[in-house]
Amino acid sequence: MAMWCVCCLLFVVDSLSYLSIHKGALDVKTITNGWFDKFKNQNYGAIVTFVGVVRDECGIGGLSFDIYEPILKNWFDTWQAKAKEQNAVILMAHSLGDVPLHESSFVACVCSPQRKVALRLIDEFVEDFKASAPIWKYDIVDKNHIWIEKRGKNLKHSGILS
Repeated sequence: MAMWCVCCLLFVVDSLSYLSIHKGALDVKTITNGWFDKFKNQNYGAIVTFVGVVRDECGIGGLSFDIYEPILKNWFDTWQAKAKEQNAVILMAHSLGDVPLHESSFVACVCSPQRKVALRLIDEFVEDFKASAPIWKYDIVDKNHIWIEKRGKNLKHSGILS
């Protein structure tokens, strides 16, 4: 069941917070420690985490993100089903709005009984996230939000139908 927590603008897809959206930079330690605490006793031999950090490049002061939650949830549910087929789970947190330099905007995790499955799934998940997730990124330059046209990617099946 999806719900919003007004106090922190956290979108939680289910009670275990497999997918969450947070306003601003992510509190990586709280998120990853929470996931570890929830899954460490569930007989997973591998808990592999990826943390994306906003780099200081191109003269930006940070990044800003817009998200279309219904499509994100559908995309994420497809990945969760792929993981379940391999006795694994995928967890993800992402920022909404502005994230300053050297802070995190994206954290993903795969919990699996087997290391090789977790390592393969985290790689495939992050690559598909970059190509397919309905999250739009803007550079913040002098407090202005500028669409990253040259570094952005069009989503599959987006745009005008012919």
